[in-house]
Amino acid sequence: MVSHPGRPREFDKDTALDAAMALFWRQGYEATSLDDLTRAMDLSRSSFYGSFGSKHDVLLAAIQRYNDSRFAQLEQRVAAEPDPGRALRLAVAGISGARGSRDGCFLINSAVELAPHDPEVEALSRRHLERLEAFLAGLLARQGGGDAAAMAARARSLLAIAFGACVMHKAGTAPAAIDDLLAAAEPLMR
Repeated sequence: MVSHPGRPREFDKDTALDAAMALFWRQGYEATSLDDLTRAMDLSRSSFYGSFGSKHDVLLAAIQRYNDSRFAQLEQRVAAEPDPGRALRLAVAGISGARGSRDGCFLINSAVELAPHDPEVEALSRRHLERLEAFLAGLLARQGGGDAAAMAARARSLLAIAFGACVMHKAGTAPAAIDDLLAAAEPLMR
């Protein structure tokens, strides 16, 4: 970033937003001060307010960025798999994050902390869950059979299992135990 006297310095908004997301992910929203946020984002307060508005606006943008990027990764992960059953298993495993970082899911962390008293976080969370549910239902439909309501219910169950596995992974449950949990969900994937 180049700084010139009399001109606001230029910055990459996505990079700054990623830094904010990492900080919120690590500390939570309430524990993150505005000073923490501007320092992590490498922004002055005036640049912060001019570009993002408020701490809450940054959080909402970070959640949306996370949701969109994770969904795109999920789509990409299963796109190359021609077998619908295997694609579904890959999707559920990907949502669970059982083989990834123990940081957990940024959406789950944010929803647990804020959704009960923040309607905007609740709405973002609900829209993403609905998008994931529809995605899983679409993978179930590729396998054939079942009516739409039954596939939606199965997709919702698989999503709950995947998110439960994500929380268990974050809490330190051994990966083998999470693999067993996901294997027990196999009947829902047929």
